[in-house]
Amino acid sequence: MERPEDPLQETRASLIRRLKNLDDQTSWRDFFDLYWKLVYGVARKSGLNDAEAQDVVQETMAAMARNLPQFDYDPKVGSFKGWLLTQARWCIINHLRKRPPQATPAPHPAEEERRTSVIDQLVDPASQDLDRLWDREWESTLLEAATAKVKRQIDPEMYQVFDCYVNKEWPPQRVAEAFSTSVENVYVIKHRVTALLKTEVERLAREGR
Repeated sequence: MERPEDPLQETRASLIRRLKNLDDQTSWRDFFDLYWKLVYGVARKSGLNDAEAQDVVQETMAAMARNLPQFDYDPKVGSFKGWLLTQARWCIINHLRKRPPQATPAPHPAEEERRTSVIDQLVDPASQDLDRLWDREWESTLLEAATAKVKRQIDPEMYQVFDCYVNKEWPPQRVAEAFSTSVENVYVIKHRVTALLKTEVERLAREGR
């Protein structure tokens, strides 16, 4: 039997199979929990307000449920991540088009400097702006999901040490004193938690690519 060129293909395909079963509420809930912030964040940064972005999330999920039975996963043709982006892209476009002519999309604060037409960028299939934004948000979403899972797996204080040292950027000596441990142990915890996060991010990425 010929082995697939991509050893991760089976993992990704299994995700598609699970989601095709609309009665698999666990898989759909996990999928929603993982990706709703991704779709919402991209919608907001594309110029939609909170209510519109919430609608885009619901419409994107509904579109996926509607179209998944016809979706055949083939990494040589396109990625699952790209297919999800396509669903979200058209939901965003539809909301921008629904706005009355006098309404001007209010950009997200982080995107204030971008003055070009948002809808033109989204409608143009050749535009890479939304693709790049999607990739950044995708990576952030995976890291957030991985962090939530790792936090449930390890001792709370262990994560606090990691958080203070890595995220809050406390000096290692201050972290050691705050948690009554050694500087060497701070380094060990940082290494262990980083490895756990990396493993979980890679697992999530395998199922979404």
